[in-house]
Amino acid sequence: MLLSLFCGAGGLDLGFEKAGFSVGLGFDRNSDSVLSYNENRTAGKVAHVGDVAALTLKQLDTVFKGRFSPSGVIGGPPCQSFSQANVRQFDDDPRHNMPIAFASLLGKLNRRDPVDFFVMENVVGLTLKRHQKTLAKTLTMFRRAGFVVEQAILDAKDYRTPQTRQRLFLVGFNKKKFPDLRWTPPAKADGPTPTVRDTISWLPKPAFFERGLDCEAIDPHPNHWCMTPKSPKFGRAGALEEGDFTSRSFKTLAWDKPSIAVAYGHREVHIHPTGTRRLSVYEAMLLQGFPREFRLHGNLSSQIRQVSEAVPFPLALAVARSVSEHLAFAKSGRVVQFHRPDREVAEPLAPLRNVVVR
Repeated sequence: MLLSLFCGAGGLDLGFEKAGFSVGLGFDRNSDSVLSYNENRTAGKVAHVGDVAALTLKQLDTVFKGRFSPSGVIGGPPCQSFSQANVRQFDDDPRHNMPIAFASLLGKLNRRDPVDFFVMENVVGLTLKRHQKTLAKTLTMFRRAGFVVEQAILDAKDYRTPQTRQRLFLVGFNKKKFPDLRWTPPAKADGPTPTVRDTISWLPKPAFFERGLDCEAIDPHPNHWCMTPKSPKFGRAGALEEGDFTSRSFKTLAWDKPSIAVAYGHREVHIHPTGTRRLSVYEAMLLQGFPREFRLHGNLSSQIRQVSEAVPFPLALAVARSVSEHLAFAKSGRVVQFHRPDREVAEPLAPLRNVVVR
C-alpha cells in the first residue's frame, strides 16, 4: 500500500496501480484534482484535500481510520518554482520547500514502521545551479531518513508517450531492509515513439468554451473542449505553421512528431497542427498518455492545470515496473548486482534484464 503526496489527478499513481501497487491515501491541495483522482478509480475515494507540508502521522491515521503504514511513498511536489520556463523565480517561493516536506514526512513514517521505497518526481530544473541547495538538502534528508537514493533524468518519449518531456526521478530503497539494492532506471521501450497524428488525428473538432456549455454532451468525451480562437493569427494563412515552436504563446505541433512538453502556462496551450485553434483538454490528456476513458473535473482553466501538472502515464508505468522488479529480486533473498556505468546518471541506464544474480 502506498502514500501519494501531491497526487494531482493521479498520472503517477495510475502507473503504480497498473504495475500492481495500491494507493491507501493520497493528498493534494487542489480540490478539483482530488475530485478527478477519486472519480477515475473504483477502489474507493482515497485522495483527500490537504496541505502536505502540514501533515502529521496522527492525521494520516485519522483519515485512514487506523494505523497507516505504507510500503512506499510516491509523489511529485509542485514544480513551477523550479521550472526553466518560469522566468520569474524567487528564493522565498514557498514551493521551494515542498521536496523538503516530502522527505520530512517520509522520514517520520520510516522511523515508525519501515518503508520499502520512495519515488519523487520533479522537473529537470531542480538540478540547475540555482536550486542545487534545495536538491542537496532533499537528498541529504532522504539519506538520513534511511534510504539509498539514485537519480535519473528520463524522457517520456522513450517510454511510448507521444511527447518529449524530460523529468527528474529520485528513487530510494530502505538501506536496512535492502542493503545491496540500488535503483537502475528502466530501459527505453522498443519501437517507434507515437506521434501527434497517431494519438489525436481520429478526434472530431472540439467544442469551444461558452457559458452554459453542457460538457456531458461533447462528442466523444466531456473534456474535448478548448478556448474559442480569438487571435487573428488563427484565421490568417501562413501565420501559424505546423511544427513552428518559436513563439512562446503560439507553439504549433507537428503531425508526424511527438508533441513538445504538455506543460501550459496562462493562455499558452499549444496549437493544433492545423493552426486553426489550440488543443482541447482531451487532446492534451491523450498526449500525456491518459487512458481514453479518464476524465478531469473542474472548469477549463482547472483542467488545463491538472493535465499540465500530471506525470505522463506510460513513463510512470515504466518507473513503477522497475521499482516492482527491483523489490521482487530483493525480497527473493538473493544478492542483486546491477551493471552501472561509471559516469553520472544523465539518461536511462542499463535495462533490468542485465541484472546479475548470484
